[in-house]
Amino acid sequence: MFGKLFKKKEEVTDIVLAAPVTGEVVALEDVQDPVFSQKMMGDGIAVQPSSGEVVAPVNGKIVQVFPTKHAVGILADNGAEILIHIGLETVGLNSEGFTAHVGEGDMVKKGEKLISFDLEVVREKAKDTITPMIVTNTDDMSKITVLDKKEVTAGQDEILTVKK
Repeated sequence: MFGKLFKKKEEVTDIVLAAPVTGEVVALEDVQDPVFSQKMMGDGIAVQPSSGEVVAPVNGKIVQVFPTKHAVGILADNGAEILIHIGLETVGLNSEGFTAHVGEGDMVKKGEKLISFDLEVVREKAKDTITPMIVTNTDDMSKITVLDKKEVTAGQDEILTVKK
């Protein structure tokens, strides 16, 4: 009778991440910044955006929105820590052209809008608009697989699997 009440919640081990932005998929190794291309922060993928909207790639909890709004951190249901970094050398824009739609502690669903940004401002004032998505605790995961996609739509096209 009470079996369903006291059942242990099943642990999530595998997740699939959707594209955080719409655009062209770029291998992390091809990002023109050694912090990303040499995977110093972790493994992942990047997208050259064609629009200025970042959405949640997976269900999870917002653990950080950078004060400059150029990056956001999400804790996924399987414990993967995901960083979405909009553009290269965008911290120097001091949030110019960026609007955050979420805050630390918010629970988000895949496809929910996180940050919007002015693509032209980033194009003009930053090194690049490319947007890496990194699993920062790669060492805690057993396998990260990049799915074979070229063009992606934010929140819809799956581009990365992460196994705990």
